[in-house]
Amino acid sequence: MPKLKNMSLLVVGTVAFDTIETSSGKAENILGGAATYTCITSSYFHSPNIISIVGYDFPKEHIKKFHEHNIGLLGLETHQTEKTFFWRGRYRDDMNIRDTLETKLNVLEYFNPIIPEVYLNSKYIMLGNVIPSVQLKVLNQIKNKATLIAMDTMNLWIENAYDDLIAAIKQVDILMINDQEIQQLQNEFDLEKAVRKTFLLGPSFIIVKLGSKGSILFSQKEKFICPAVKIKNVVDPTGAGDCFAGGFMGYISSVKNHSFENMKKAVCWGTIMASFCVEDFGTKNILNLDKETYLNRYNKNFN
Repeated sequence: MPKLKNMSLLVVGTVAFDTIETSSGKAENILGGAATYTCITSSYFHSPNIISIVGYDFPKEHIKKFHEHNIGLLGLETHQTEKTFFWRGRYRDDMNIRDTLETKLNVLEYFNPIIPEVYLNSKYIMLGNVIPSVQLKVLNQIKNKATLIAMDTMNLWIENAYDDLIAAIKQVDILMINDQEIQQLQNEFDLEKAVRKTFLLGPSFIIVKLGSKGSILFSQKEKFICPAVKIKNVVDPTGAGDCFAGGFMGYISSVKNHSFENMKKAVCWGTIMASFCVEDFGTKNILNLDKETYLNRYNKNFN
């Protein structure tokens, strides 16, 4: 467990079992979930703490992996009678398109996030891609006004939880969203107009993810276009956005400064972590990253 003085990055989201099919093959019942990907990749910069829920069927070997990455587990609830959240999906030849084949909410139906007292003064919070009502429950518990809060979202919530989503966006500093989602959110085809409209809700920074084309960081006055890292063989894009969030928030919480220049570096680090994620199924490639390897990839692409 990390020491209390290091408890400054809080990650909220899902821990799951995934079964994934791509043109490269199939992986069954592997470790997944937004919070899992984000915590693992952020751990290469800073010791994160997780707020999530798993079922009675969650194996000790996965808990051991969390410990090995210095992930604080005081906020990881274990339900005694329900199983862990499960998702099964298949990617098409165009890996930007995937079909959900099966979803079993299981413990997520009972997820009522309670932040442990030692985490209440966290200086950095990443609200992973969960239903906005859960994000709002977390936001309502935060007492530290100096906290930098980022959130991720998806089209499902735009379509089915719009009011809660807007309420959450109004309370965060950084919104992470892809190009199609922000266009849908604002019913605006022009990307820059959609971004300007979203700034009116309150965030200070917006990161628009462009998939294989990279991402764009916006402030009210500046923007930074970050290209994607070229990968020879994309095996599985599951979790890439969550790994981006982990690299981004991990870096920001380690330097403890969110100037626009540091935000630019954080976007680059998020891009690097996402690039490692897609090279194998699930969390396999991000669990044992070597420092020299990821530093070399960063320097090759962004220095």
